[in-house]
Amino acid sequence: MVVHFLKSATQKGDYPKLKLPKIAFSGRSNVGKSSLINNLVGRKGLARTSSSPGRTQIINFFNVENRWIFVDLPGYGYAKAPKNVRGRWGHMVEEFLREDENLKLTVMMVDARREPTDLDRVMQEWLEQFSIPYQVVATKVDKLSSNKLQKSLNQIENVFNCRVLPYSAATGTGKKELWRILERI
Repeated sequence: MVVHFLKSATQKGDYPKLKLPKIAFSGRSNVGKSSLINNLVGRKGLARTSSSPGRTQIINFFNVENRWIFVDLPGYGYAKAPKNVRGRWGHMVEEFLREDENLKLTVMMVDARREPTDLDRVMQEWLEQFSIPYQVVATKVDKLSSNKLQKSLNQIENVFNCRVLPYSAATGTGKKELWRILERI
């Protein structure tokens, strides 16, 4: 698979000019956005990962097969970054999600080990309010027993009232299913 980093940006005028469909990856800090992107395209280290929340502080764009642009968004919620920096993230992410005409899907990620937060619910409501298509993906599913995973998925589906795709960047669970969703776009 031919994938490469395009650029980082903090405002609309700096986004890549390519007219390819964009897929945004959003979620709380440390939910595994960068790890999922790396696993999905089969390239370790393409999107920078860290065990510290808040590593991604700008919008990162990746060209995938000259068919899509994957967009790694800064996480919301807790992050080890100054409050003024975190405040800019919200505006930056909102501007991208609302104004990029090539955005075709937002992959809204939640940690399968944690109950969805108020911020997760606000993100879903915001996406729905602005008619932005999204797919909820529960990450880190490999860290739960099958019994706990099923309970978690049921709870997440009840909170968001939609189908949730289980995903593990460690094992590749959900990778084929997510690619099928992206291929339909």
